[in-house]
Amino acid sequence: MRTAHLPAPLHLLSALLRARGLGFGDRIAAVRFMVWAQRSKFRLASDTTVADLLRSKRQPDAVSRFLWNPLCVSALNTPPSQASAQVFLNVLRDSLNGNRADSDLLLPRLDFSALFPERAARYVETHGGSVRLGETVDAVRQKDGGFELGDGGERFSHAIVAVSPHRAGALLASCVELAPIVRMIGKFDYQPIYSVYLQYARQARLPFRMGGLEAVYSQWLFDRGQLCGQDGLIGVVISASGAHQELAHDALARAVHAELKENFPALGEPRWHQVIAEKRATFSCTPGLSRPDNATPVAGLYLAGDYTASEYPATIESAVRSGVRAANLVLQNA
Repeated sequence: MRTAHLPAPLHLLSALLRARGLGFGDRIAAVRFMVWAQRSKFRLASDTTVADLLRSKRQPDAVSRFLWNPLCVSALNTPPSQASAQVFLNVLRDSLNGNRADSDLLLPRLDFSALFPERAARYVETHGGSVRLGETVDAVRQKDGGFELGDGGERFSHAIVAVSPHRAGALLASCVELAPIVRMIGKFDYQPIYSVYLQYARQARLPFRMGGLEAVYSQWLFDRGQLCGQDGLIGVVISASGAHQELAHDALARAVHAELKENFPALGEPRWHQVIAEKRATFSCTPGLSRPDNATPVAGLYLAGDYTASEYPATIESAVRSGVRAANLVLQNA
């Protein structure tokens, strides 16, 4: 599905009506779903799962399988049978319902460390701050009207705890006032993200820089040679829970290669492979999930991360917005 260079919402209408792989009735059903969502202002009276919402709106199996489900899994990293329909609608609202450019897919030519964190660190340092790497913080303790991080002995006037939710509980446990937040975070379930890397001959190429694959295991394919100069290296990302978790890493790599070979036989045989499994990559974005605010009951202590309260799932966008909110709270209360 490709949007045309037309003003919104005509760009989306044209994309849905011209989508390849769907029958005309399927495409009309997809348009009907978006019209309903727009008329409902992308709000539900009560949250439900994405799968139940699609069934209630009579979305054909093909439309769910090839359009809505992949969007749900890629954005929420949660299977449609478990994922929050309200958060899914929020994503559709801000990606497919806004300006024409809001649905553009931007592909980085650098790895994420070089793309953002390293540049952010340089910005902090050139503006008088410091970035300390390799320092372990095992607790956040209140001391003399401020905070002591770990056993370093330094006191800070404000602190932003910006770690994954499954690590936040241990850091916050020493503050009695934060017990309700620790309990809230403790109720989170988690979803994995598996990354399978296959190194083929340097001349091996996919017919695209990034694409999706309808298969048992493989989901999103990245030709890292075309993206960032790592010739012959194909990255395959598998989001959310599924059958891939039942395989050992070597077996999963072989299964993914078999799927690639079936669809792109010119790739040849891989020279090596590596599987990286993040078993708690994101929280499960389920209906009605309670998420903590950036502000806490402890003055000067804030939370930041993709798991804090927002309309978005666990994405980079959500994490950045949360960090900006936390920083603004510090400025307002300094």
